[in-house]
Parts: sequence; structure tokens; C-alpha cells
Amino acid sequence: MSDLIARRRNLLGPNVSTFYDDPVHIVRGEGVWLWDADGRRYLDCYNNVPHVGHCNPRVVDAICTQARTLNTHTRYLHEGILDYVARLTATFEDPLKTAILTCTGSEANDIALRMAEAMTGKRGIVATDATYHGNTTLVSHLSRSNVPEVGFGLGENFRHVEAPDSYRIDDPDGQRFAEKVQQAIDDLEGADIGFAALIVCPLFLNEGFPDQREGWLRPAAEVVRRAGGILICDEVQSGFARCGHHFWAHQKQGVVPDVVTMGKPMGNGHPVAGLVTNAEIMERFRNSFRYFNTFGGNPVSCAAAMAVLEEIEEKHLQANALRIGILAKERLAALARKYEVIGDVRQSGMVFGAEFVLDRATKEPAIAYADRVVNAMRDRGILLSKLGRHKNTLKIRPPMPFAEEHLDLLIETLDDVMATTEVRR
Repeated sequence: MSDLIARRRNLLGPNVSTFYDDPVHIVRGEGVWLWDADGRRYLDCYNNVPHVGHCNPRVVDAICTQARTLNTHTRYLHEGILDYVARLTATFEDPLKTAILTCTGSEANDIALRMAEAMTGKRGIVATDATYHGNTTLVSHLSRSNVPEVGFGLGENFRHVEAPDSYRIDDPDGQRFAEKVQQAIDDLEGADIGFAALIVCPLFLNEGFPDQREGWLRPAAEVVRRAGGILICDEVQSGFARCGHHFWAHQKQGVVPDVVTMGKPMGNGHPVAGLVTNAEIMERFRNSFRYFNTFGGNPVSCAAAMAVLEEIEEKHLQANALRIGILAKERLAALARKYEVIGDVRQSGMVFGAEFVLDRATKEPAIAYADRVVNAMRDRGILLSKLGRHKNTLKIRPPMPFAEEHLDLLIETLDDVMATTEVRR
């Protein structure tokens, strides 16, 4: 393991992230399971990239079949991208019926921000202060934790508003958040930058996926529209049926965005991503920017993405996300009654977790404790992570075939780990 880490540092450079204090050397995956180089099996409770399961046979077969036939770019005519976009946009409300396919979610969000400029003639963007939307030069400015020291002078175009937090902030109907967005818009307009767009993950997943009633985002969307901007929903983590009640998380929020971006789960690990928008925005973008992506929408990527949609539908994975998510919240709530360190439990479909606190009265984050639990779970063969503004909330976001038997193993192991992990700073 030390030799592998040294090679990684020498060949890839310093500060390349790894999970866990003791990194895992993964060599094989199947369904919700991963195996390391020593043959040990791990339950994957984290990865949304293999959305329909690691090495899903339908997706693998689709990739191989198309790769044996043809792979080229979209300057040649091909039915694959058209068939896929038609099926993809059928999952959206009108007028979201046109799409651009890319290779990464970062690229999709980059295009979305350019669409905002094309529509408004302005460059001011509002995001939350605890989010992540990608790593292009432009998109990296959306994340407070990711702002570069040098950024081509783009930082002045961005404003960050307080991320929602249902555990610490009283905002049941989204009005408080909408007021924060309005303040950011006013600041951009007052600085002669102008307001172009609000971009959010509709589950606010990196922010800790706070509990929100249906329609919570609607007041902020109304503020955006009154100001002449557009609403961008980043569904890279929250989309493709993961939230259970709906295929897309913005549908739970009661809004129809102007642009929806997507990525990681779209091709089950094959690098395909994209965005969906309306005809007016697409036309304005196409006439304002010369955009071409060599690999975006290639036949192999479209075959992989189509197989993912087919698998979600035929295996009833949206219903599975709803059912398992409800069970997971019940099981985590039972642990909360047993362990005072659990301050809050929340869930939205196949995204669930518990926020750890040192004191329920003060809600002081148990950051070090969360880190110890995540690493202890890894040692017990369960892979998960943590997130939120304080990095003290368990992030459990497994592949969609995650079943009740897997949930049992997760909760039983978490119970054992918490029983033996000391609560301290």
C-alpha cells in the first residue's frame, strides 16, 4: 500500500485526495459491493457514480456493443444521441425539451453559467456558501471551499448566500433563504455587475441535505424570475430517481428550472454528462457561443446513458429509493434514541444520514467524532463519508439497487461502531 501511495504521489503530484486514513485499494466491483486487492469485500454506501450498480451488466453490454460498432463525434449524424435526448427529456416538464451532452458535470455547469450570460447580458451568479458544483475555472468560484488563489479575476461576479440548515435555522417555507438571495441580487446589481442566475442543488446535498417541505425552493425561484435571472438546478447528485418521490429533485421543490445540469450517475461511471433547457435558452446560447465537445454525446456514451434509464425503469429503482429511504430514516431514528451524539436524522430518498453533535442543547458539531466513525466503518467493511458545513453529517448515498438486507448490515455495523467510539473533541 505504501508503494502504491508513493507512486501515486510521484506520478500524479501532491495533494491528490484519497478517502480514509487508511486508503482502500479497490480492484473490482459488482452491484453494491467493492473488493480490495486482498480480496476483502466492502458494502458501498457512498458512490452515486455506479448509479445502477457497479459493473451493471446492461450498461457494460451496451458500451461494448456500441464500441464494437462505431464511436465518433456529433458532427456526424447519428441516431443514438437523438434517441437518448428524446427519452431523457421525457422525464422533464415542458418546456425543458432540448439538451447538450458533455463529459463531466463541471462542463455542464460551465455551459449553464454561459447560458445565463447569454440570456441576461449579465454575469452575476448566486450560490450557497457550502456547496460544490465542479472545477472548471469559472465553475470553481461557485464553491467557497474551492475558490482558487488565482482565478482570472472572475471572483467579483459571484455572491454566496447562507446555505439552508433545517437543524439550526428556522426557515420552514424557504422565505428566509429567498430574502438572502434577494440581498445577493441587490448587491450584484448595485456593483454594476448585474444578476444572471441562481444555481443550487435542489436537495442541497453538499450542504447536508436539510429537511425541506415540498415547494421550499419556490420563493427563491420567484425572486430570481422577478429579477430577470434564470434558475439553474444542479442534479448531478440528486437526479435520476434518487429522491424517490420524484425522478428529479427540483420536482419535489415545486419549481421548473430554466436549466438542469447532470453528470456522474448518467452513464454509470462512463464519462457522460449534460444539461437540459428550453428552446429559447438553447437558441440564445447557440447563437452567442461557438460550442463543440468532441466526446460529448458520442455513440458509446449515449448507449451507456440509455442503458441507465432503461435499468432505472425496468428494475423499479425509483420505488426502491423511496422505500429504502423511508426504512433508513426509521432505523437511524432508532439509533438517535440510543445515542445522544446523534443530533439530527434526515433523508430524501436514497440519500440519508445523521448529524453528530457534542451536545444536543448547543448543537456543537462533533466533527472529529464523525471522522472517527467514518474511518471505523471503513475498517468494518462499510464505505461512506461525511459532509455539510461542519463536516459532521454522515453522507450515505449508495447505488440505487441498495436493498433492505444491505441496509440491515449498514445499520447493525453503525450501531456496533458507535457503541465503541468515544465521543470527544
